[in-house]
Formats: sequence, structure tokens, C-alpha cells
Amino acid sequence: MADHPTASWQAMQNGNVFYRRQQLYSLNGKLPNLGDYIVAGCRYAGPLAIMRDNTKLIAVGRATPIFAKAQIQIYSPAGEGLLLFTWDQAKVIRFGWTGDERLVVVNEEGVYRLYDLQGDYTQFSLGSDAGEVGVIDARIHETGLVAMTGSLHLLEVKGWEGAKPLTLANPGLSEPPFVWTLIPPDFTISRHVEVLLSVESSILTVDNLESVDQRVSRGPFTHMAPSPNGKSLALLTFSGMLWVVSTDFQRNLAEFDTGKVVGAEGDVKQVEWCGNDAILVTWDGLALLVGPFGDTLQYFYAGSMFSITEPDGVRIIASDVCDFVQKVPVSTASVFRPGSTSPAAILYDAWENFSHRSPKADENIRSIRPDLVSAVDEIIDAAGQEWEPVWQRKLLNAANFGKAFLDLYNPTDFVNMGKTLKVLNAVRFYEIGIPITHSQYNYLSPTHLISRLTSRNLHLLALRVSSYLSLPPDNVLKHWATAKILKSKPVSGGAGKDADMTGDEEVSRSIVEKFEKLGGVGVSYAEIAKKAWEVGRTGLATMLLDHEPRASDQVPLLLAMKEDRIALQKAVDSGNTDLVYHVLLHLYNRLPLGSFFRLIEDGGSRLAPASRLLQVYAREQNPEMLRDFFYSDDRRVESAVLSLEEAGRMQDPASKVTSIKAAQKFFSEDKERAFEAKMMDEYSRLLNFQQQLEKESSDQITFFGLSVDETIRTCLLNGMVKKADKVKSDFKVPDKRFWYLKLHALTATRDFEGLELFSRSKRSPIGYEAFVRHLVEKGHLKEATAYVARCDAHKRVDLYVECGEWRMAGKECKDRNDKAKLEQLRKSCPNSLIARELDQIATSMK
Repeated sequence: MADHPTASWQAMQNGNVFYRRQQLYSLNGKLPNLGDYIVAGCRYAGPLAIMRDNTKLIAVGRATPIFAKAQIQIYSPAGEGLLLFTWDQAKVIRFGWTGDERLVVVNEEGVYRLYDLQGDYTQFSLGSDAGEVGVIDARIHETGLVAMTGSLHLLEVKGWEGAKPLTLANPGLSEPPFVWTLIPPDFTISRHVEVLLSVESSILTVDNLESVDQRVSRGPFTHMAPSPNGKSLALLTFSGMLWVVSTDFQRNLAEFDTGKVVGAEGDVKQVEWCGNDAILVTWDGLALLVGPFGDTLQYFYAGSMFSITEPDGVRIIASDVCDFVQKVPVSTASVFRPGSTSPAAILYDAWENFSHRSPKADENIRSIRPDLVSAVDEIIDAAGQEWEPVWQRKLLNAANFGKAFLDLYNPTDFVNMGKTLKVLNAVRFYEIGIPITHSQYNYLSPTHLISRLTSRNLHLLALRVSSYLSLPPDNVLKHWATAKILKSKPVSGGAGKDADMTGDEEVSRSIVEKFEKLGGVGVSYAEIAKKAWEVGRTGLATMLLDHEPRASDQVPLLLAMKEDRIALQKAVDSGNTDLVYHVLLHLYNRLPLGSFFRLIEDGGSRLAPASRLLQVYAREQNPEMLRDFFYSDDRRVESAVLSLEEAGRMQDPASKVTSIKAAQKFFSEDKERAFEAKMMDEYSRLLNFQQQLEKESSDQITFFGLSVDETIRTCLLNGMVKKADKVKSDFKVPDKRFWYLKLHALTATRDFEGLELFSRSKRSPIGYEAFVRHLVEKGHLKEATAYVARCDAHKRVDLYVECGEWRMAGKECKDRNDKAKLEQLRKSCPNSLIARELDQIATSMK
């Protein structure tokens, strides 16, 4: 039977406040003598890191390990070894813990590493300046660190992603401080880290903007410790006076002379806070808890110990035991405090009476009926504060008994507490060794606890906790898969590239099956594949990527792995043009041009969309690339068309002719494009001839770039008749087209005499109706009339009318004896005068 909760209570402040010391684990010599080691403890029930203190002498015996190099050991609070690694860099200046249980080790050269609990690390530097002057000390908090350089300047690192260090305000030190500490940014008003330096008799407060002398006259100090909430500061002077002051140094909170403590021998080892109310001062073998009003409690241990401040207490680790000292929570005191008459205490008493079949239970319930809800809630909270499962169960049974008398009560808190305690008891088990309290669990969140389990490779327990608390298992599965890849070894099943396929397939299958079985929908296979690739398992990475549904996650990793063809295929299959362009441009910049084009060409129909997109891009942005692509793919017609398009945009005659000749060459290399090749040849001849024409006109007339028709027309307009004839002859311009061109040109120059001579030069291939209509169109009616008589007889009447010659039209009707046409003319004539004349012609026909 577990001891009653009050068995470990000790009273302070005249019995108004109680503190309890709860034994968490019995260590039985699992840890070495902590007095010989430098120790760093992780808050929130985290592990302990120790390193041999080379400044202390130890007796060498058979049982004493001889360390050739500096080694850092990490233990759980239960004394179980978690990690041992050798430090192979420069001298370690300081090590401490981050908020996610990674060990930060800083050396004198300004290099710091972050180790996880598997021994893997990432390394960063404080910069070249810190490396030159060296680092003499550092302080590490959950979200960053502050280092003191050899030049006594302070450098701050925010976060653990390797950010560039920031220089804090210059404190103006001439020698290192006696002691210094910092208040993390989460607990300062400015939300920036504040560094407190003990200098001479005062304290300097330094942040990123200024250094302020607090003008404290009680120094120098040997120990400085800010409270977990950052509001108070515990200071210990060289004379042994413990002084507690607010961090703004405006309020003096408490004073205590540690020199008068009976049984305290030697120097004070640590000054740590127990929650935010009391302070623990330790010597070898003695821990003294100092309350806010100077009350003290003493705890004795065998040999050296190490204490770690927690938000709700203090953890003490000695050679044989791990204890947790805390102020008794309000709910626990309300239930179990001797003589308590609170509703919660009466409810618990009622449940005990009910268990013993005493009728007094009903009387107790009746007496607290108005306060029964608050009593049930308080007992539920008290259950969460207990370490022993026996008392947790009793308190929950009492709460369950009480809520049975309530008509309306939301059982959510009761159910959640039961679940939470089951989880807490599981992780507190000594083989797990995370003695987290209910308050710390609520502060950190269940997700944080699960991540701590995965960091220890306790994946099965993490999965069970996730399932039990209805949390997604994604992070656990991701970590498990990564760990499996790191620990599994490829099984050789062949030679060359196929040597590792057997092992890779097995690992890939197990990961995929586990994800599908446990529903890790939020897990990215690409992230797991990246881990596989980073450790040299390219084949496994490729297999895992096949299961990644998001091409945007697949493709970047495939490119990094240089799986170029697969990356391009995945991008094409996704239908995302931006992703295809991303792959194409990446490969274009990385691969030799021939290899790049060959990759696309060999892809066949599957990569045809990529080929088309490349052409679209290159046509707009990089014509040179498109030319190379067509050439490498032996696409002569496309190359010719591209040259032709470029020629169309060119202004320089020589370049234009060159491009046309290039197009002619490409066309000529394709047997089916003989016509196009011939056209290009004629086009280049035309351009050359046009250049000659421009030279002959002393560049006064523009010919270059004109069509054959326009060239002939320009020659005719400028009196270059023989040149026009030469163009007609050289380029085999049909007679009909040439006659039309010359007709229009002579009309435009109003050379009607030349037009008449031209019309009589030989029989017109276009007839003479074209002459009439064009001259009428241009307004030359009189000149047009002369050509009507040469037209077909049945069209002359209408042509005369178009020329405005109504009388000649009437005469034509008379000559043809066409009375009906004449009557039609008479009805449509424009005036009576012409009508009378047409009447006369009609009369003469009778």
C-alpha cells in the first residue's frame, strides 16, 4: 500500500503552506559521482548530460574509466543511459539543452553543435570574429544562446537554425564578470533576451539596445538564478547572503543568511528555484529549501547532487535517488490537508465512507450539495497532481462517486484526466524515464510529449499514445521511417546498380504498408525519401517517391538525386506546366546541351508535352536554344521555319539574306521540301537583286524586303521599265499579273499615253474590260471610254454607262438593234435631256 499523500508533506509559513518531496526513481548507483562532472539538466523532466570535469582530481582505480578524449554522457532521470559520444573538437566551454531536448555544445572556437538523443548533430558557427578572439563562456536557454567572447562582448543566437549571431550592447567590461545569467525573451517585457552580469558590487543588465547599471551595492555575487517566470532573481553574495529581488531591481523580496545553516559544509553548489515561490540552495549532501518568508526545509542526500529548476518545482538528482520537490498544489491541499473542511475534502471523505458502507456518506453529500460541482472538479485536478497510481485511482473514484449525484455534469474533464494519467504513468515508467508532471504536460501539450518519445526511438509507445489520445500519427510514422532507413542495411542481391535492390524493396514495402495501415495521410513520402537519399540509399529513395502523390514534392528531390528523366516524367504526368518549366530550366542549366536535348528526344511520346513546352518557352525567350534543339533532333523543316521567322524580324540586309540562305539549306536537306527550298533560293535572289536596285537608285528608293509584285510596281512607278521587265523575266511572273501591275502603275503615274502604247503592244492577256474598270475606279472616265470599243460587244453598253457616256451606250444599242436594252437605258438615265436623246435614237430605230 502506497503511503498517504501527506506522508511526504512538510509545513512552512506556520503551517499555511506545504511542500512535498516525491521520490521519482531509485537510482542505485546508476550515475557516477556528479561532483566530478560538469552537469546540464533539461527542464520538463528531461535528460541529464554530464562531462568529466578535468579541473578535479579523481582517484584512479580498476573501476574508474579512463577517457582518452572528452566524452559526454546522457542519462534519463531514471539513470538509464541514453547516449554516449566523444567530443573531438576544441575545448568545451558550455553545454545545455534546447526546448526540444537537443543538447547544445559550445566550444572555445565559437563552434556549436546540436545533438539529438540518437547522436546525430548539426554544426554551426558564431562567426569568424568569435573564432579569432575565442569564446570564454556561454549561457544556453530553450530557444537560443548568448556567448561571451574573449573581447568581453556578447553574441546572441536566436533559434537553432544557424542564424547569424547578433551583437548585444557593449557592457564595457574590462574583465570577465564574477557570474552572469540571462532571462529568456519569452519572459522579458521587451521580448528580447536580457543578460545580467555581476560586476564589482553591482549588476549590469544588457540587451540588444543598451547596457544599464542597476547600481546594486551588495555584490559581487557567486550565484544568480532567475525564476522560471522571469519576474524574480535569486542572488548569493560571497558572504553567503541569499537575496531575492525583482528582475527590475525595484522590489526587495527576501533575504536569508546561508552561512548560519546547520550542517552546511563547504561552498554552495547551486542556487535553483522551486517553482516561482521558493529557492533551493545546495551543498554536498544537503539541499536547503528557502521559502518566501525565510522559512526553511532541509533535505539530506549521500554525496553530491544536481538540481534542475522546473516551472512547478525542482528536480534533485543524487547518486541514489531522483526526487521532485514542489509546493503542494492547491487542489491536493484542499483534499488531503489535515482538518480540511473544503467541499473536495468532504466529498473524498463521503466516498471513503461509502466504500466502508457507512451511512455517513449520504450526510456528507447533503452537506456540500450546492458546491458538489466544484468539489468534483477539484478532486479531478488533485488526481492529476498525484504520482502514485493508487491515489490517482482513489481520487478519480471519489470524483466519479460525486458526479453520480449531479443531474447535469459534463464528464469531459473526468474522461480526459483518466486518459492523461494513463499516458503520464506510461512515460514515467523507469525504462522510459520521463517524470513529467500534469502541469508540465498541460503546458507542453501532448504533441510535444509524443515528439520526445520519438526522439528516443520509442515509436511503438508514441504510436499507442497518439492513438489513445486520438492524435494523428504522422510525425511518429515519419520519425519511425527515418530511423528504419538509418538502421536498416541493404541486402546485396546482385551486382552493380542492382546490388541493393533486395534490401531497398523490403524497407520500402514495410514503410508503405505501415503508413497505409496506420493512416499516415499527412506524411510526405518525399521527406522520407530525402532522408534515404541523404544516407546514400538512392534506390530506396526512388521507390518511396513513387508513392508520393504530390508531384511538387517528388520532383525537387528527384532533381537533387539527379534522376533527371524520372523527374521530368513526373512533372509531365502532373499536368503542371510551371513544374515542367522548373525541371526543364533546371536541367538546361545543369546538363551539357547535348545531354539535355537527348534526354527530351529519347523520352518519346511520354515527354512530348515537355518538348512542346520547351519550344514555346525557347521561341519567346531563347531562340538560340530552340535552334540548337531543332538541330540536335535533326528537325530540318522546323529549323528552316525558325530561320525564316528570324529573317522576318531582321532589319539588317546581310543578316536577313544569311537567314534566308540558312532556311534554303535546311529545306534542301529534306527531299519532300524541294518546293520550299526553291522558294527560299528565289527569295534570296530577289533580296540580292533588290539590293542592286537600291544601289542603282543611290539608296533613294527602298526595294529591300518587298515582294516580287511590289518590286515590279516600284520599278514602274519610278520609270525603271527595263528593270521591271527583268524581274518579270527572272522570276517568271505570269503575263496576266504583270499586265495588271503595269496597268495600275501607269494609271498611278497618269501616263495615259504610255498606257495606250502598252495596250497596243500586243493582245492584252487580261482583256480590256480590266482597263476600263480600273480607270473608272480611279476616276479617269474619259480615258476609260477609249477602251470600251475593244471590249466584248455584249458588255459595251454597260461599260459606256459606267463611263457616263449614255449617248454612246444608246448608239451601241441602235447598232445592235437592241430595243429592250435601249428602253432600259431610257428608264434609268439620270436626266430628261439624255432621255430625249435616247427617245430620238429609239424613234430612228422604228
